[in-house]
Amino acid sequence: MENKISKNSSMWNPWHGCHKLSAGYQNCYVYRGDSKRGKDSSIITQTEKFNLSVQRKRDKTYKIPAGNLVYTCFTSDFLVEEADAWRAEAWQMMRERQDLHFLFITKRIDRLQKCLSPDWGDGYDNVTICCTMENQDRVDYRLPIYKAAPIKHKVIICEPLLTAIDFKEELGAWVEQIVVGGESGKEARVCNYDWVLDIRRQCIEHHINFWFKQTGYRLLKEGREYKIARHFQHSQARKAGINYEKDSK
Repeated sequence: MENKISKNSSMWNPWHGCHKLSAGYQNCYVYRGDSKRGKDSSIITQTEKFNLSVQRKRDKTYKIPAGNLVYTCFTSDFLVEEADAWRAEAWQMMRERQDLHFLFITKRIDRLQKCLSPDWGDGYDNVTICCTMENQDRVDYRLPIYKAAPIKHKVIICEPLLTAIDFKEELGAWVEQIVVGGESGKEARVCNYDWVLDIRRQCIEHHINFWFKQTGYRLLKEGREYKIARHFQHSQARKAGINYEKDSK
């Protein structure tokens, strides 16, 4: 994620499609995009790029160069049930490419233990697993599971942020960053800027990196609702100037 790992990046989607699981999925961007192409997002399929992370060019060098941050499975969920038969091979490719850092986001952290590779141990050094917690209900359910999970690099994703969130003093050095963002799309639900600032406060108090990634389409700030075009949502979040890096001076 931004402010976390300073590397060139690549995208690797070994499978595509997912099932709407919780409130954050209601207006999923993958579903929006697929619907424009007449594609059923609920059908999980292996993609033509399944083995992209280990594909080589004619000169035998890897197509994804060493040192890249690889955004993994961003059109699905790495832990989705239908991918159980393919996941072992995906883990193997991650082990082969120790020169890359893989990052994926999941709403299914409660499936992690049954999806891990036998040699996982306390986590692979080159894998970040992010967990989505879009409202207080999902924090209450997912945070304890995520905190206890054997993962070397953890990032909490509060996007789309749908309610105020209290992490109830459970934050600490075990999490590297919290990413916050509003919901995009014309059907977006309101993101209250006060919720964003309160998560930032909790991050600062616990010395955790904080990234306000995007405003979303509907941002409520100081009693006024702003509707922000998609191409301005990231830049407006940056202009807020509220990102926090614990080691910055």
